[in-house]
Amino acid sequence: MSTTKKIFVFLFVGLFLQSFNSIALDNPDAILGVWKTGEGNAMVKIYKNGDKYQGRVVWLKEPIDPETGKPKLDKNNADPSAKTKPVLGLINIWGFVSKGENVWEDGNIYDPKNGNTYSSTMKLINNNSLEVRGYIGVSIIGRTDTWTRQVAK
Repeated sequence: MSTTKKIFVFLFVGLFLQSFNSIALDNPDAILGVWKTGEGNAMVKIYKNGDKYQGRVVWLKEPIDPETGKPKLDKNNADPSAKTKPVLGLINIWGFVSKGENVWEDGNIYDPKNGNTYSSTMKLINNNSLEVRGYIGVSIIGRTDTWTRQVAK
């Protein structure tokens, strides 16, 4: 095969793969699946609940509380009745709506480490990287964590 033909085939395959990636990213359900948090200490399964997206903790790096020898509980939650619930299985993100262009907004994220709930947005960077931003009040004042896809849908 000539060099010109090799270049043509390479460019064609590259454009094909790019168009496939774009199709997947334009899908509002593209965030469905299991994602590992940036710290790597938890995995969250994002799923659809009606017309909104939410997520549940499905894996913890350290699921057992070293002090009690029992499953970690949501002990920092402000709601006394929630303090006895395990972190594993906890719904920690909810209310997200697809806004197009790989962005989901109007959601909330709960951090069991400190018991706080934050407003949140998510942006799919590529099929395997999701930026999750939590903030109070204005999105400018907040923190972004990059999650990595573990399992699709």
